[in-house]
Amino acid sequence: MESNPYAPPQVTILSAPLSEIEEAEAIRKEHIKVEATVKSVGTLYYLAAFLALGLSVLLPLLSSPEDDPADTTGPIGLAAIFLTGIAHFVLAYGLRRLRSWARWPTVAFSVFGLLGFPIGTLISILILVNLLGRKATMVFSLEYKAIIAATPHVKHRTSLFVKIVLVLLLLVLISIIAALSFGRLN
Repeated sequence: MESNPYAPPQVTILSAPLSEIEEAEAIRKEHIKVEATVKSVGTLYYLAAFLALGLSVLLPLLSSPEDDPADTTGPIGLAAIFLTGIAHFVLAYGLRRLRSWARWPTVAFSVFGLLGFPIGTLISILILVNLLGRKATMVFSLEYKAIIAATPHVKHRTSLFVKIVLVLLLLVLISIIAALSFGRLN
């Protein structure tokens, strides 16, 4: 039998049976809210990291010349803020990529966050519930990473209301930082 040079190419498509894909979609849809929350916590940790690193750079620039140079609490505090910023940055990276090594240090930070009554307490409770639940164990597993790879079309949809609230909170935060900065500089 001769080959036809004008025939379309023959390709063997290697794919999982439909039932496996449907099962992966069902698992992903069941865990997508926890996955989105963990990634949101990672974004929150990126924000905290940038704030801490920014503060550790800006505070020495904003210090007044009358400050006592023999006072060592300032440099120690700045080092603590800087190291906390680095830790938050590393954990944010791990959380956004659902790395299992980031889970337990985040739990430890959240336990300390319970002391920040009332807002810090509420945020920390939300983080702890989502990181210590049964679904979180699945979200941080290697099996779930394979499910994510098999179902890239399954996405979490953030409501418009949540997006508006987040933008307003960000504007308030920027306004507070600007007010504090300009008040300190004048």
